[in-house]
Amino acid sequence: MRILITGATGFIGHQLVTTLGKTHSLCVLTRNKPSAERRLGPRIEQFLTLDEIDSLDGFDAIINLAGEPIAARRWTQQQKRRICESRWQLTEALLERLRHCCNPPQTWINASAIGFYGRQGAQPITEQEPRVHPEFTHEVCRRWEELALEAADYGCRVCILRIGMVLGREGGALAKMLPAYRLGAGGPIGDGQQQISWILLEDLVAIIAFLLEHTNCQGVYHGTAPHAVSQQEFARLLAQTLGKPHRLRTPGWLLRLLVGEMADLLLYGQNVVPQRLLDAGFHFRHPDLAPALRHLFKESKSHISVAEI
Repeated sequence: MRILITGATGFIGHQLVTTLGKTHSLCVLTRNKPSAERRLGPRIEQFLTLDEIDSLDGFDAIINLAGEPIAARRWTQQQKRRICESRWQLTEALLERLRHCCNPPQTWINASAIGFYGRQGAQPITEQEPRVHPEFTHEVCRRWEELALEAADYGCRVCILRIGMVLGREGGALAKMLPAYRLGAGGPIGDGQQQISWILLEDLVAIIAFLLEHTNCQGVYHGTAPHAVSQQEFARLLAQTLGKPHRLRTPGWLLRLLVGEMADLLLYGQNVVPQRLLDAGFHFRHPDLAPALRHLFKESKSHISVAEI
């Protein structure tokens, strides 16, 4: 396939390029071509800016991952606008170019997040879950998904991937946690009962490849491992894997003092089940957290660097 990818220089996108570049022809949409070329190198057929694209003719698939990292900065009103507009405006721009296609891409895969559901309890959530909590993360995802689904009106098979906490060797949430845990200062956050729906990066990339290849797949899918854990259990297993204690607890009031409203990402959670992927026959290599963490640190020799989500 000839695939156009947005967000290719990010944490997920970089690994996706490494994997898909072995069997597909990849083009990258970017605002900074020299920077993208340095990061991604010769695996890319073509680096493009929006101004260089009049239509999406010539592409077999679109993979839309681009967006301001949601946990990069405190949620000021300006940062909230940046988070929303980086997702919505680019997707609108791609749709505008889709409208000018004579031969539209067959497949459109769009990132979203389990934040779509807002804060939830421990009850398992499948893709059929009607309950949502109306808060900022829900609004970001709701509008992004609505826009992406418009691509179906122009002949695309649309898959929406609601992604959980992604664990990988070169960035994401785990890289931000590790300094404290390596000092023995990791531990539960708030009451520790909030559910964490996580996934290893390599499984997430495999899901995207699966959705590309299985043309019967369309609609919403969960990009999470099958077994969520409580935040307290996550802290215990991460500390255990590193051979460190996990006695320190961060109270909710302190987290809110430090990061404001963004603390909700850590103080509340969702128990998200990837039921539609399981029903479609996708096989998770790392469905359980304890062996997944052991695999991750064995592969990385316990070194994970901070990278852009």
